[in-house]
Amino acid sequence: MARGRRSAKYMPHKRPAGRRPVGVRIIGGRLRGRKLEYSGDLRTRPMKDRVREALFNLLGRAVDDKVAIDLFAGTGALAIEALSRGALRAILIERHRATAEAIRRNAAMLGVDALAEVITADTFLWAKSPPDLDPRPWLVFCSPPYDFYISRKTDLLGLLHHLIEISPPGSLLVVEADDRFDFRELPDADHWDIRAYPPTVLGIWEKQVV
Repeated sequence: MARGRRSAKYMPHKRPAGRRPVGVRIIGGRLRGRKLEYSGDLRTRPMKDRVREALFNLLGRAVDDKVAIDLFAGTGALAIEALSRGALRAILIERHRATAEAIRRNAAMLGVDALAEVITADTFLWAKSPPDLDPRPWLVFCSPPYDFYISRKTDLLGLLHHLIEISPPGSLLVVEADDRFDFRELPDADHWDIRAYPPTVLGIWEKQVV
């Protein structure tokens, strides 16, 4: 592998009048072309198809046999895409109950519900005392509301630092932000592969196997 907006405060968002929800589809793997239920609610801000495709092209076969952990799951598209491309299982954390239920419906519709554990919880609280996680390498997606990189930057950086410390060797972390965030502030900053897909910026970090 080559060397990752809902609002910060959960408030109702409406789509502009006359606009239809944008479809969310699986880009590659065994579920390629399948569509996910998505209302168009701006709170879930799925990663754009072109960015998700670029990300998984960068990850390549590194997705195989990983445990996907989607910290701010939204539609669940990232974790389900990982399952489609060879991840062993997925853990999806989403604080909004109705959105978490939509992820469960999508997983069942696509036949991957046995592989996808959806946890309705605040990611920051969940991470403080997570259950015993799988000892196999992880593929962690951190794609929060972009505003969190401003309003909750300390919490986010602490979360990433914690996951870097506890992740098994061979794990990958993917961070998605916009250009307001300075990726040089990431923990172990010199070892992230940073890619820009304006306005999105992705960072990928890999924990070396000793």
